[in-house]
Amino acid sequence: MKDFAAIDFETANNERSSVCAVGVVIVRGGEVVDRFYSLIKPEPKYYNYRCSQVHGLCASDTDSAPVFPEVWKQIEPKIAGLPLVAHNKAFDESCLKAVFRVYQMDYPDYDFYCTCIASRKVWPKGRHTLDVIAARCGYDLTQHHHALADAEACAAIALEIL
Repeated sequence: MKDFAAIDFETANNERSSVCAVGVVIVRGGEVVDRFYSLIKPEPKYYNYRCSQVHGLCASDTDSAPVFPEVWKQIEPKIAGLPLVAHNKAFDESCLKAVFRVYQMDYPDYDFYCTCIASRKVWPKGRHTLDVIAARCGYDLTQHHHALADAEACAAIALEIL
């Protein structure tokens, strides 16, 4: 796969619609050509302790952030015609669908690929977390759970094994 958009969401709480950050890496011809990151005002608008511990974000970080539809207007033209790739697509795809529902936006049925599933085929044994698989592909993920860093790691994995 040489043309795709790697995407990663962080959530504020256990609701999949509560996206509070997004990272997108655009790959064309096997090369990273664009990166996008934004904080997002989550819906519902509260943070739970566990999520904040994972990614380090809290309400004061996103109080003045744009809502999802405003952010998606910036992302949509960048990913037009590209399949989406995520590490654990079940999570990121469900977040995207949930936030589209919350804002009553028409979901365009993006083609979604999963680097986690692909990594299990390449390396049947061992852990398949993003940081472990990124390291196996030669990518040093030093800012794990930052949406853009995770999207960059996903892109590196996809270029290596998809």
